[in-house]
Amino acid sequence: MSAAAFVLAINLFVAGLFATAFGVLAAYYRSALGARWIAFGYGCGVVTSVLEFVLPFQADARPVAFALFSIFLFALAFIVIGLARHYRLSPPLRVLTGLVAVSMLINLFSMEMPRDSFLRAMLYQLPYALILLVALGMMVKLPARRILDVALMGILVTVIIHFIAKPFLAQMIGSGGAPQGYLSSTYAAISQSVGAILHISTGIAVLLIMVRDVMAEITARSETDALSGLHNRRGFEDHSERAMALSQRSGVPAMMIVADLDHFKQINDTHGHATGDMVIAAFAKTLREAAPQTAVLGRTGGEEFAIFLPGTNLACGRLYAEAVRTAFPVNVAPELKGLNLSASFGAAMQDTDDTLSELMRRADQALYRAKSEGRNRVVVAKIPPSALAAESGTIKDFGTS
Repeated sequence: MSAAAFVLAINLFVAGLFATAFGVLAAYYRSALGARWIAFGYGCGVVTSVLEFVLPFQADARPVAFALFSIFLFALAFIVIGLARHYRLSPPLRVLTGLVAVSMLINLFSMEMPRDSFLRAMLYQLPYALILLVALGMMVKLPARRILDVALMGILVTVIIHFIAKPFLAQMIGSGGAPQGYLSSTYAAISQSVGAILHISTGIAVLLIMVRDVMAEITARSETDALSGLHNRRGFEDHSERAMALSQRSGVPAMMIVADLDHFKQINDTHGHATGDMVIAAFAKTLREAAPQTAVLGRTGGEEFAIFLPGTNLACGRLYAEAVRTAFPVNVAPELKGLNLSASFGAAMQDTDDTLSELMRRADQALYRAKSEGRNRVVVAKIPPSALAAESGTIKDFGTS
C-alpha cells in the first residue's frame, strides 16, 4: 500500500467517525440544528474516500472522477449549511446551488484538458475554496465570536489556501500521468497528509463549538423558570454571585430588590391557577421591560421575585422598584384588568463585604416591612455604613416611599 493510500484509509476512518459523532449529536439534542447537515457532509466524505480507492481500477476513470468531484462539492455545501443552521443564520442556498451546478458543468468540460494543465487543476480545486469562502463570509458577519469560532475561521482560511495551493504543487512535482496513478504519486501523499490534518482540525473545531453551545443551552434551561422566562432560584443565585463579586472588585454600588405579589393566594383560589400564571407572566414582563441590560432577574419562589442591579445606587434602585410597582397593574392582559393587582418591594444596598445571602436577608427584611405596613409599596433597608459613605451622604430617608 502506498503512503497516500494509507493516509486515505485514515481519512476514510476519520470521516466515518465524524459522521457518526455529528449524527449522534443531532439525534440526542434537537437544538443542535446544524449537526445533521454536517453529519451528511462527513458521510459524503466517506463516499469520496471509497471512490478514491476505486479510481485506480477503472478502465475509464472519468465517471468515477466526476462523481468524486461532485460528491465532495456536496459534502462541503452540507457543512456550510450545517454551520449556518447552527449559528441561526439563513443558509445561502442559492449561492451554494449556483456554485455546485456551475462547478460540475465546468468539471465536465475540463476533463478533456491535459491532466498536467495548470488551468484544469485550478478549475478542479477552486470550487472547493469558493464554497468554504462562503462559510467564512457567514462567520465574519456573526455579531459575537468566541475563541473557538475565531479558531474555526482560522482553520477555514488555511483550508481555502490549501485548495488554491494544490494546483501549484501539482505543477511542481506532478500529480501522476493518469487518474488511475494518482494514489501512487508523491503529490497524492502530500495532498492526503495535509488534507487529513485539516480534515481532523475542522471536524474537532466544529464539534467543540456545537458541544459548547449545546451545553450552554442545557445550562440555560436548567437555570430558567419556564413560566416567567426569568432565572429560577439556582440561576439567579449563580448569576447574582458573579455580578456581586464584579461590583465589589470594581467598587461600584449595587442594589438587591425582592418583590412579592400581594394577595396572590387569593387570586389563585378565586380565579384559578391559569389566571395566577398569567399574573406571574405579566409581572415578569414588567420587571424585564423596566430593567437595565446588566440586571439579573429571577423568580425565586411561587410569587416571589428578586432583582440584582449592579452599578445602581439607592436612588436609582428605588426608582426602578417604584416604576415596576406603578406599571404592573397597567401592564397586564385585558382579561386581568378587573383584578386588584399590586406588589410589595424590599430593597437593600450592597455592602463592600456582603455575601449574597446577607444582602438578600436585608432586602427580605425590608419586604417584610412593606407587607406589614399595608403592601403595595417600596421599603428600603437601612444602608450599611460603608455603602452610606459611597452614597456621599446624599440619601437621608430610609423609610417607605
